[in-house]
Amino acid sequence: MPPERPGNALPFLLLTAFRVLIDELHARLAEMGHPDLRPAHGFALQMISRGGSISDLGRRLGVSKQAASKTVAGLERLGYVERRPSALDQRQVDVALTARGVEALTASGEILNRLRDEWADSVGEREMLLVEDVLARVGGFDGLDRFVGWLGV
Repeated sequence: MPPERPGNALPFLLLTAFRVLIDELHARLAEMGHPDLRPAHGFALQMISRGGSISDLGRRLGVSKQAASKTVAGLERLGYVERRPSALDQRQVDVALTARGVEALTASGEILNRLRDEWADSVGEREMLLVEDVLARVGGFDGLDRFVGWLGV
């Protein structure tokens, strides 16, 4: 029987695994010409890829319109997004990925697929599937299919 762990170990284990994965993702993105991207940018790019306004982005990210606007301004300066007049409402401005933004989001999905495979090679495919299944179950997910677009792949 494995040694008992205190309940507070779980969040640290999850956070550490997440951080290792995201740090490696960003190291590889930097090697591919995207050194200025940060983890928060990745989440924003994923939500921007769905289309819509800055207000839509704020709702998707769970932040204020002002915070979303600041994120968009930063990504715009880096060349990942652009503002465009809305096709649906002339009073509204939409945010869209540029070619560089699409490239970064696509590369992120490919890198995450490779990292997942590397982890599976390290621990075994069966163990990796078990980890994924357990996390999906405790997270209340009925399937990971809905995240395919969210991951940009």
